[in-house]
Amino acid sequence: MYCLQWLIPVLLIPKPLNPALLNTHVMFMLLYMVSFFLERKPCSICSLIFVAAVFLICYSGFGNCILWNNICDVNRCENG
Repeated sequence: MYCLQWLIPVLLIPKPLNPALLNTHVMFMLLYMVSFFLERKPCSICSLIFVAAVFLICYSGFGNCILWNNICDVNRCENG
């Protein structure tokens, strides 16, 4: 469970309010997680806990996911 201390803070980093910075934020998160899993090779229990936490955060509501941004203009969001 030592490896979880490097993964849990990733979930706590807030998304930027400025829509122009969302793509940079998403790329940073993806690159950090990929490099972490390749370099540190966390145990399977920590990996499962982290994937479950990301899954629950991403599907708990619109705009919560750290892995992709949910930018849409007003007309497209209202119409469908």
